[in-house]
Order: sequence, then structure tokens, then C-alpha cells
Amino acid sequence: MNPIRTSAPSFIVFLLDASHFNFKPDIIQLLPTFHGLDLENPYLHLREFEEVCNTYNDLNCSMNTIRLKLFLFPLKDKAKTWLQNLR
Repeated sequence: MNPIRTSAPSFIVFLLDASHFNFKPDIIQLLPTFHGLDLENPYLHLREFEEVCNTYNDLNCSMNTIRLKLFLFPLKDKAKTWLQNLR
């Protein structure tokens, strides 16, 4: 039995090394959250996001894979809705 997909698939396409990502849940707590509010600076958020990702080192996958895998976790509210509606 397969459920019917009611939402569009994610636009994020993972690299081949993504299956080797050694996920550590502690890093999620360090990621800065972004809600998509007018008073939030998306460029500052991305800089802080990259700073946290750069502290995470995994010899099995590239830094781009780490960033792609972690990108969804800090998005909240309007920002997450925006991402989910991308084609």
C-alpha cells in the first residue's frame, strides 16, 4: 500500500554521497531559525547557517551535502511554506 502524494516533491536534489551522511541530531539545536518575517535578514541567516555547518565535518560527504541535508531544519512558518511551494 502506497499513500497518494498530495504535495509536490522537494526541489532539493541530493548528491550521490548524500546516503553516507552521518547525521548527528545535536547540530539541529545549533542552527539559527528563520521564519521569513520582514524584520529578519535572510543573508544574515544564511551566513549564520553556513557558520554552523562549517563546524560539522563528515569525511563521507561533501560540505554541500551537509548544507542541503540541514537546510530544511531551521526554516519555520512563512519560510517553510515558501520552500514547500517551490517547483
